[in-house]
Amino acid sequence: MKGRQVVLGRFRGNEAAALMQDGQLIDLILDPGPLAALAPSAICRGVVERLMKGQGGVFVRLPGGERGYLRERAGLGEGQPVLVQISGVAEESKAIPLSGRLLFRGRYGLVTPAAPGINVSRRIRDSEIREALVGFAQAQLGERSHGLILRSASAHAGRDEIAGELKTLIDLADRITAETGGEPELLLDSATPWEQAWTEWADPEPDAVEEGEDSFEDCGVNDAIDALLATGIALPMGAHAVIEPTRALIAVDVNTGRDTTPAASLKANIALARDLPRQLRLRGLGGQVVVDFAPVPKRDRVVLDQALRAAFKGDGTETTLIGWTRMGLYEISRKRDRVPLVRLAGED
Repeated sequence: MKGRQVVLGRFRGNEAAALMQDGQLIDLILDPGPLAALAPSAICRGVVERLMKGQGGVFVRLPGGERGYLRERAGLGEGQPVLVQISGVAEESKAIPLSGRLLFRGRYGLVTPAAPGINVSRRIRDSEIREALVGFAQAQLGERSHGLILRSASAHAGRDEIAGELKTLIDLADRITAETGGEPELLLDSATPWEQAWTEWADPEPDAVEEGEDSFEDCGVNDAIDALLATGIALPMGAHAVIEPTRALIAVDVNTGRDTTPAASLKANIALARDLPRQLRLRGLGGQVVVDFAPVPKRDRVVLDQALRAAFKGDGTETTLIGWTRMGLYEISRKRDRVPLVRLAGED
């Protein structure tokens, strides 16, 4: 199907959502189930367990016997209750990454209790609309000190609809930020995949929304997932790449195939660079990523740098492009914010 399509279905019996663009899978939201008892964006009250001197962080005891790591330690002491939000996915046997900056997400806005001020999405360029939204948002906050970010979808929504959502988010922030005492407790669970699809893929408005027990099969999502469970990626002109997760890092290898023309390596490398953010996002891969591009002259590395920066610019996951090593490999550091697809699929 041509256009932007949101597909609400199920994967391995659990709720799931997919975003398709012109028949290509762009994003995928899956229920982590028991692989992540505390999923990213869940808000908890924890108890500081141990200060890590020299590392600037603390270990935090979480609900259900889980353990998290908070990098911020200013003003914290052992045994002290603390409000935290799950900020990523832990590697096996490691502590869950946490943030002390709570964020309440909606379709039209985000409430940030620890970051006062009102901001409007940069995608809203009309100065009159931006000014009107700031005044409207301030009226919703009243005397509260919370921060508020208005998302791009708010530019085209009715004021009553925005106000209703913001009131719910602000009241929720008021209630949860007051839960400062007591034992570890889950205060706000993460949104379900269908709820996340509603808030994250609202702008631009999808051309179609498909739902039902067979929607993933009918819309080609299952076939796309099967392709992601393989390590190989087909690239133009017979080239291909391989993405292989290891315990230490994610290894990516680019090969030109049978094409032996002088430009073959650069073409294959650029194709991989442009698709790499989507591949990592859909596969749920993060941490240290090392790319072994097909051999090119050093002068062509500038072109690859530009292609990578452009590709990752629009990606929503925190990513650092570290650069080239002496061995000619390219290093990337990417936040682990999803459970790897291969684990959710039950593959080894």
